[in-house]
Amino acid sequence: MSTLSFEALCLEDNDPSTTLRRGSEEDFNTDLDEKEVRSNKTSIADVYRQACKIVGVVPVSYFIRNLDSPTMTLSHHGLGPMGCKALAITLESDMHLNTLELADNYIQAEGAKDLAEMLKTNFTIQNLDLSNNHLHSSGAEYVGKMLLNSRSLKYIKLSGNGFTDDDAKYFVEALSLNLSIKELDLSHNRFCGRGGEHLGLLLASNTCLEVLNLCWNQLRMKGAVALSAGLKVNSMLKHLDLSWNGFGNEGALAMGEALKFNNTLVHLNLNNNRITNEGVSMLCIGLEYNKTLRVLMLAYNSLTVKGALSLVNTVKKTPKSALEEIDICNVLVNENFLHLLEVASKDHPNLDVQYGGVGGFIGKKTLKPIDPMKVIQDYLDRRKLRLWDFFRNIDKDATMQVPVVDFRNAVQQSSIPLDRFQIEVLIQRLDRNRTGIVDYRGLVDTRKQMMQNHRQQLRKVASRQKNEKHKSDRILETFQSAVDAMTPQGSTVISPGDAREESAGPHRFSATLSSSWHRTVMSNSGRYTISNRSSDHVHLPMLAGPTPPCITKSPHLYSRSQPNLVTTSPLSAQGRSIAVRTVKSNLEVGHNKVKQPTVSHLTRSRPALDTTQLRNKAKKGKKAKAGKFEKNSKNIKTLKKNN
Repeated sequence: MSTLSFEALCLEDNDPSTTLRRGSEEDFNTDLDEKEVRSNKTSIADVYRQACKIVGVVPVSYFIRNLDSPTMTLSHHGLGPMGCKALAITLESDMHLNTLELADNYIQAEGAKDLAEMLKTNFTIQNLDLSNNHLHSSGAEYVGKMLLNSRSLKYIKLSGNGFTDDDAKYFVEALSLNLSIKELDLSHNRFCGRGGEHLGLLLASNTCLEVLNLCWNQLRMKGAVALSAGLKVNSMLKHLDLSWNGFGNEGALAMGEALKFNNTLVHLNLNNNRITNEGVSMLCIGLEYNKTLRVLMLAYNSLTVKGALSLVNTVKKTPKSALEEIDICNVLVNENFLHLLEVASKDHPNLDVQYGGVGGFIGKKTLKPIDPMKVIQDYLDRRKLRLWDFFRNIDKDATMQVPVVDFRNAVQQSSIPLDRFQIEVLIQRLDRNRTGIVDYRGLVDTRKQMMQNHRQQLRKVASRQKNEKHKSDRILETFQSAVDAMTPQGSTVISPGDAREESAGPHRFSATLSSSWHRTVMSNSGRYTISNRSSDHVHLPMLAGPTPPCITKSPHLYSRSQPNLVTTSPLSAQGRSIAVRTVKSNLEVGHNKVKQPTVSHLTRSRPALDTTQLRNKAKKGKKAKAGKFEKNSKNIKTLKKNN
């Protein structure tokens, strides 16, 4: 089928051949009333009728009746791809329509393609709703082209279109160049961790987007970290909806880091994200620095009154906090929370916290029953006693077996903190066969087992804490890596200053330019060069030639042609001190220590011989010669005597 346009339909209407077919228009199935037919055949209504006739669809009477309205609501009309094509042909010439709602019309990718072509010539449509139209991945590419070419669109809804991770790149490419889109709705799609990475790059690169809705996706922890990294460097977004994404405490940690630096976000929705009290505590760390966030929604998370107290306490101790609304509508609070909220409202009169009601409590851990054997062992350890020392008065034979009555009386008369019930439990464990004799050797075996269990429990706690810390550090490292990847090269890397000073006074940051990082390299000309990214070089003197003194001699090195045997010469010491001072000054300029280079084979050196060592060797040699001479003289004398 040939491409249809408004001009083509106008020419077709003036063609005499079309006059012969006008009589058959009455047989065309339509839901239009005869009163709605206009006299001007080249009007928008006639163009729409002819376009519907050619593509083979039934015209929508609602569209014709409301042509004069700036808002056209055609949701749930079942247009399909062909109906959307007829509509797109008609709207190419419409210059007064402002809002077009096409939700739930099953237009698919073909309809998105026709709308993209229409928006190339239509400069009046600012609001477009394409929710629930089964666009999928094939339609995402056309939507990207639509966003890239449109000059008038400001608000677009793309909810429920089955977009996946790979489709997010089309929105990133388009919105990195489009400077007119203010609101983007991508809720109820299939974006996961990789899609969150693309969308985080979208936040980092776009400078005009003010509202972003990503609720009901599957971003999880990986996507939340990437989005938080993009939010950290974003300077325009005001409303962010991340509800129903299940990113947990890890995502709350990354979001808290982003809130430390972001100074534009006003509304943040984190409903139903599997955030617990620990995650809220991590989020509150970022809220202590933030001065712009007004609405924070945390409903339907795994929070208790403990998390609610953390939120209100953060607002209370942060005088410059802008929070006005906190939604925790499913959390039951207690009297302590109400008192703290009343105190916080004195400094923040606009603060409104929506909670579920009064009746909450802070759960306490159930106390485990005290082991009587452990009580006895602790008692003996504190007094540095042995079991034999404790029971020797009743166990005269040292058999470590005593009657039950004597054992009970001995324990009751002692200062061991055991009640009657605990004593009976202990007797039952030591006299399982009900023989009336207590074998307290079981206390010794129990002591070893208790010590092993205690050490094992400590190892479990330490391992769990180590894993949690390692996980948090890994998330923060990933967050910072994502921020570095999204930050343009040559820009300033900002690190937070003192936390206490920031919360109490104006923000203080220490800025470090990437171009100030220095590194030491070896140049081809044979000299050491300390270079930096700002192309400023500091050259050290060359190894040969008439240059200032440098390290060419050492008390432990000497030339092969001129041995340096005299190490105490004042001139040599002075020369060495000058050389050392010169090299130190050059090294301080480069902020790095430069190792002493090895000279070429023409000036190769070997270790110098110390004079004291030479003298010692000479003395040893003289002594050896003297000993040999004495032996020879003695041998001569003995020979003479024998002769």
